Amino acid sequence: MNHALGLLSHALPLRNRDWQLTIGMGLLVMLVLVALFAPLLAPFGPWMISGAPHLPPLSPDHFLGTDMLGRDVLSGIIYGARVSLLIGIVSAFAGICIGTVIGGTAGYFGGVVDDILMRFTEFLQTMPGLGLALVLVAVLGSSIWSVVLAIALVSWPSVARLMRAEFLSLRSREFVLAATVIGESHRKIVWAHMLPNALGPIISIASLKVASAILTESTISFLGLGDVDKMSWGAMIGMSRALLRSAWWMSVFPGVGLFATVLALTLISDGMGRALDGRRQSHL
Repeated sequence: MNHALGLLSHALPLRNRDWQLTIGMGLLVMLVLVALFAPLLAPFGPWMISGAPHLPPLSPDHFLGTDMLGRDVLSGIIYGARVSLLIGIVSAFAGICIGTVIGGTAGYFGGVVDDILMRFTEFLQTMPGLGLALVLVAVLGSSIWSVVLAIALVSWPSVARLMRAEFLSLRSREFVLAATVIGESHRKIVWAHMLPNALGPIISIASLKVASAILTESTISFLGLGDVDKMSWGAMIGMSRALLRSAWWMSVFPGVGLFATVLALTLISDGMGRALDGRRQSHL
């Protein structure tokens, strides 16, 4: 994140900073702080029965009401932020790393290596990502790390195709050809010359990958396949979906938390994309 902000500071003057990026970063920082300090901010534990069932919002001691068992909704939302952000960030990072390695290898070597890796990537892209993630979680078990692994394994193909295109473009650039002529190793050419110049598109889509991972995790938890020992927004919505008319707050407030997180990440992605485009054009 610090590297991304550094790129942004070079791309835009201080007085012309992108308002979408500012709002998105502000929302995301607040959500991260809420997740980090959940034990201090939450009035009760996420599973603690602290009142009568179905208390409405603004009830004494329960600002956002209680659920069907008498658990505090606000506490569940605060602790749910931890699960959503952890799974989103870790699984997106893992998917980006896998996609970068596969796409970069295909784009750098080309030929038979490119054909094999890209046919495998295209095969995975023809399969519905959510359906494949559900199957993987069902096979691996309903733990938080199974969900992370499943999301990472279905999210990397799009990154691989993007990195392949970047490496194919960079392979014919003068500085790469010069490094090849003077006998530098493949490893040094990739790590020192090509990868740093190919990270721009990855930075701009990284937040979208996190948002997509959070939505996928919420869907998995909504369907009851998530980690039953962890409170998450998807699980809260799923458990209360039958009570939407009589106890709307049990579904609406976790949905608002999910919406705010995805909105923040989308704004960051849009702002970073414009900042990197402006920086690239300024160097042409």
